[in-house]
Amino acid sequence: MAKRVCIIGCGAIGSLYAAHLARVAEVHAFVRRPEHAQALNQHGLRVSGKRDFTARLRATMDPSQLPAFDLGIVCTKSTQTAEAIAPVAHLFERGAVLSAQNGLGNEELIAERVRGYVLRGTTFMSGSRHSDTHVQMELDTATWLGPFEPTRTPFALVQEVAALLVESGLKAEALEDARPAQWSKLIFNASVNAVSALTELPHCPAFAEEAGFSDLGHLLHELINEGKAVAAALGIPLHEDPWEMNKIGAQTNHPPSMLYDIEHRYATEVDFLGGAIAREAARAGVSAPLHTALYRLVKGKEASWAWPRGGEEK
Repeated sequence: MAKRVCIIGCGAIGSLYAAHLARVAEVHAFVRRPEHAQALNQHGLRVSGKRDFTARLRATMDPSQLPAFDLGIVCTKSTQTAEAIAPVAHLFERGAVLSAQNGLGNEELIAERVRGYVLRGTTFMSGSRHSDTHVQMELDTATWLGPFEPTRTPFALVQEVAALLVESGLKAEALEDARPAQWSKLIFNASVNAVSALTELPHCPAFAEEAGFSDLGHLLHELINEGKAVAAALGIPLHEDPWEMNKIGAQTNHPPSMLYDIEHRYATEVDFLGGAIAREAARAGVSAPLHTALYRLVKGKEASWAWPRGGEEK
């Protein structure tokens, strides 16, 4: 694979991809804010935590300044996918675009706009973004990637992208069918994020505790089992056990992305997470009452932000 890469969305995960790949490829970051682009161009991008290095890359918010690319990696929130890919979609006509995002539906949004190949991606890396030019790597785990079937992406291309990630110092695994990996994280992510959004707790040990009648672990376990049943109804075997993933993650006290959104009153990714499981359950003709209920509760919480505060004068 030729090595000209565009990172679309340079938050915590996008910064980790950008910095690592900049050590082995020509990397451009397509960002939303001019001061973000200026800072990256002036100071580079520092990684701390599990790694410690600074990489140089090019950044812009102007798509007219970007060349054609061999590879794009979309790292925006799912709610921003269509808006983020549209201005640069034409730059990948002879390349490929990998979605490294949460939930279901991002690949479809990308494929509607990009003429090149599209790849499914699932990552368990995590990091904290301290500034526009500094990201702390907290969890160094593999990116699972595979073809997005409607674009007939060759598996050989998936292997080339995985090899490039590994060459950069990241972990990656090429899969002929990436849906089992995607659904493993979807079930885990949808369950943890919805409970975190509604309780405003980080992903903490309470999410795995089941000793007492009121313990949250009961709810998490039931949500995960419900998600497994939906995947089974769709004929998708899981790559990993989401409950085991939850037990490991519950030791980190890490604030899920949806908790951050709730705290700052931003639109959440719930339509791509629990909402996606609820819709896929309905399509498969199976019941998913817990995911459906939590999906609707999160949507109701979002709606409450626009509701007038204070009672009427009597």
